[in-house]
Amino acid sequence: MQKADGMNYAPQGKPQPVCQRGEFVVAAVGLDHGHIYGMCNGLVEAGAVIQWVYDPDPTKVAQFVRQYPEARVATSEAQVLEDPAVHLVASAKIPAQRADLGIRVMRHDKDYFVDKAPLTTLEQLQRVKETIARTDRKYNVYYSERLHVESAVFAGELIADGAIGRVVQVLGTGPHRMNAPSRPAWFFDREQYGGILCDIGSHQIEQFLYFTGAKDANVVASKIANYAHKAYPRFEDFGDATLVADNGATNYFRVDWFTPDGLRTWGDGRTFILGTQGYIELRKYIDVGRDEQGDQVYLVNQEGEYHIPVHGRVGYPFFGALILDCLNRTEQAMTQAHALKAAELSVQAQAQAEVIEQ
Repeated sequence: MQKADGMNYAPQGKPQPVCQRGEFVVAAVGLDHGHIYGMCNGLVEAGAVIQWVYDPDPTKVAQFVRQYPEARVATSEAQVLEDPAVHLVASAKIPAQRADLGIRVMRHDKDYFVDKAPLTTLEQLQRVKETIARTDRKYNVYYSERLHVESAVFAGELIADGAIGRVVQVLGTGPHRMNAPSRPAWFFDREQYGGILCDIGSHQIEQFLYFTGAKDANVVASKIANYAHKAYPRFEDFGDATLVADNGATNYFRVDWFTPDGLRTWGDGRTFILGTQGYIELRKYIDVGRDEQGDQVYLVNQEGEYHIPVHGRVGYPFFGALILDCLNRTEQAMTQAHALKAAELSVQAQAQAEVIEQ
């Protein structure tokens, strides 16, 4: 279990290759966020080979190579993009820089896999969409709080099986530990990280769309605040939003940077999913006061009450599906429309948020 902060959350699962070794080649470009390790772990477990790594910071590169010794150190971004053997570029650059890198990647006839938030402005979104249409390449997004959490994967399976009927509401909480001394300067600059609703709020919006089966939604209201970190005036430590989907489902979520030091992990992330025939609660990373192990699923429906610990039982099927999508030009892991709609709504929630001054 990761006990420092969400930036270093890098789950490891069981290897389940979907391709032959060398059949799917990956490069990592931009190591600003620790999520790059979760992204690469998932790809390698699904059969990918990491051939290149590039970042202007040699310390970050050295750390990456210790984790993935097969990766060759590139001297420039161009060296990676011009290698015809590379199928996909994975990146966790500073959020404001992610879209431009993705556009360059796609223009070099490669697919892109980027950490959330995948972009920070609607102008970036438009350019990304235009490049996708022109190149027919993929702009995949690592929404880790669903894709790399077994309880969330299992909840999706329960919903698909009709365990709680039609989903009509999703409530989400996404608390994170601040650990300010470990954070880089860009982390405190809204222009660089996109704001709290654009950044960690994107997880919540993506889950809402996925669990409800919605294609679009309207941001009814959103709020942001900096309650306790006045030393960083361009930072936000609290945000919430209410959305209504095109199919009538509703959503409320709260994200914050107030995880106390007494908690044994970086955040007590929870999701509550209400259906017409029951409900599900996910205790993703810890069961407070009881079990240090996360991935606890609580299900109540017409048949009864169930507590289902799923850690180590479900796995992370997204990564294998992503590799096969890239090889076969399909959309099984996540549709392009879904990935970008979650990003669009996150940017909209951020842009229209009421600023709470306290």
